[in-house]
Order: sequence, then C-alpha cells, then structure tokens
Amino acid sequence: MTAVLAEPLGRVTFRAMSTVNTILTTDPRSAGAAAEIARDYIAQLDRAVSRFRPDSEVSRLAARARSDAASTFVSPVFADHLQTAIEMARITGGLVDPTVGSAVVASGYDDDIEVVRARRFPNADTRRPAVPGWRAIRFFSTRRWLSVPHGTLLDLGATAKAHAADVLAARLRDELTGGFLVDLGGDIAVAGEAPAGGWQIGIEDEAGRVLQVVASTGQAVATSSTRRRSWSSASGERHHIIDPRTGLTASLTWAQVTCAGVSAAEANAAATAAIVLGPGADSWLEEQGVPARLDARDGSIVMTRGWPRQDLQQRHA
Repeated sequence: MTAVLAEPLGRVTFRAMSTVNTILTTDPRSAGAAAEIARDYIAQLDRAVSRFRPDSEVSRLAARARSDAASTFVSPVFADHLQTAIEMARITGGLVDPTVGSAVVASGYDDDIEVVRARRFPNADTRRPAVPGWRAIRFFSTRRWLSVPHGTLLDLGATAKAHAADVLAARLRDELTGGFLVDLGGDIAVAGEAPAGGWQIGIEDEAGRVLQVVASTGQAVATSSTRRRSWSSASGERHHIIDPRTGLTASLTWAQVTCAGVSAAEANAAATAAIVLGPGADSWLEEQGVPARLDARDGSIVMTRGWPRQDLQQRHA
C-alpha cells in the first residue's frame, strides 16, 4: 500500500524494519524534523521488540524463557506496544496473538524476509509448535513488569508497525506544524488537518500495481498480505501470518485484506484476523463493522459495508 499524492506536499521516505516507510505532511517545512522523530522512535522500537537482533528486549526475554518461565521489567516503548498487542488479541478473540513467535520461527521466518527467501533450503519445522496464548501473559502495565510461560517467544509483528504509525502520527501533529500521514510498510495513520479532498491512499497488490484509490480524512488504513512476506519451502508456500489456533501458516484464501479503522493498530489487527479466518472472513468483518476490501488469490474481490465501491478498475502505478 502507498499514499498517492494529489497535490505537492512535504514527503520523506526511508527504510527501516525491513520495509519502506513514508511520511507526508501538508507543511513541507516539517518534513525533515518529522523524519528525525520517526527514525529515532523506530530505532527505540527495534531495540525493544525485534526478533532478529539478539540484544532486543524480546530476544533477551525469549532466551531466559527457554529453560523456565521468565519475567522482567520492560522499557516504556516495549510496555506500550505489548499493551496494544494484548488489546488487539482481546478484540479479535485471539485471532491475532503476540505469543506466536515460536510458531513463526518454526515456519521458517527466523530472519529478515530477504534472508529467508535467499535460502536454498528454507528452514521449516513440520511440528505444530505450542502457542501459549495471550492470556498466559502476565503484564502489570503500571510497573512495566512482564512474565511469560516457559518457551514463549513474543512476536509483535502483527501490531508493532501499525501502532508505531499511530504513535508517530499523533506525536508529529502535536510537535510540528501541518497535517501528517505516516505510512510504515503499508500501515497508515493520519493526524491533523488533511489536504483538500483527503489523503489519497492507493491500495496496491504485491507487484506494486494500484488497484484502487481511497480518500481518508481521519481513518487509518492497513493491509495484511499472504504474498508480500512469503517464501517457498519443501512443504509448500508459506507466509508470515500464523494461525494461533493451530500454530501453522494461516489459510491462503486471501492474497491480501485491507481494512479501515479508527487506528492503524485496529485496522491491521482486523486485516490480520481476516487472513487467519480465511473463508468467512468477510462475514466476520461485517459483524465487527469494519470497512474492508478482501482480494482473493483467484482474483475475485469482496467488500464489506462502508468500503468505497468507486474507482475499482485496476491501474498501473
């Protein structure tokens, strides 16, 4: 997903968290400062929750949990993101669960996606790793104290980028001049005054083709895909989304699901839950009142109430 500029705006683009990130502002004078704030915050987030660096808080906790239950005090950034992950698990009925880390690793996704794809024989475990479940987490937010069961590897991948977009959009609005759109790898949050006609957001497929353009004057938008972070293994095609109910790669029903919400965290949680649900996800989204576009792998499209029907012809970016 990418933002489509309808008029000249301040724009900065940078790479972090294995993805391309973009910040747009209605005041070009704020672009440089916005980029500095975003890079600093994402660096803090990486030190807190990255599964791919051994010195992160997540990795250190997982190392201690290999032999027994483990507990620790966590940083403010970690605490904020863990609280959001637990809340998203609650509102999705556990379809999005931060305790799937060991299952994600067992699927072969144990390094940056470029590294995983480059392997001649991708790592893949045929077992069904245990998913402790989000209710097994003991977290006291006021003290920032966390305890997890033996064998737990936390994976906040389903919420971290989206919540970071929410945090940054609000912070940029409060600290700088102008309205802002923060796009962290397709998880989009907006804050402040929007451009005339709203922020024009392009819904892209895995090849970068713009399938639809939607306007946002306040809603966040997020996409979950089974194709963008995918790889081949001896047992078939895999992608980064795990079904917490089985510990295995989620259904291949949908190529991608895009949702709108009051926050990027909620929009992304809904989209990820839809991927996990597979068939029937559109009915679940309808019940939750989530405007969504679901692109099936056979090329068909399903839209829930509230998603704009216009401008559906496929375009080339």
